[in-house]
Amino acid sequence: MLDLDNTLAKYSEHAPSEVSAQWVADMKAGGISLFFISNSRRKDRVDVFAKSLALDYIKEARKPSPDSLLQAMKSENFSPGETAFLGDQIFTDTLAANRAGVLSMIVRPLSLKNPLLFLRFVIELPFRAVCANRKVESLRVES
Repeated sequence: MLDLDNTLAKYSEHAPSEVSAQWVADMKAGGISLFFISNSRRKDRVDVFAKSLALDYIKEARKPSPDSLLQAMKSENFSPGETAFLGDQIFTDTLAANRAGVLSMIVRPLSLKNPLLFLRFVIELPFRAVCANRKVESLRVES
């Protein structure tokens, strides 16, 4: 499962970039199932991305509540032990993943131009530093 805004696409993007589309295609080719879980309330944003990338999704997910992650796992017939969640925010994405019992992975936000997003990132820095030793440089899926 993965977040959309500032994880796979910048807030300013209105459709998947070629890089994002290729990443999704590579994950699918490697046997990885993907599912968007987004707090976005922006009209049609998640719909456009999910449909163009052929992904299922839940929008207005209310993370850090784990409910949407649990709902997605149930609909896809996956257990927490075989599920991970990728996001850019500790206090929503990582917390939701941990509360749902799934592996949480965090990335640096794609854009920090918005002052509020930058401030949130700065507040998260001590928490990111604590987990720096668990950083995964690259994930490879062997076919």
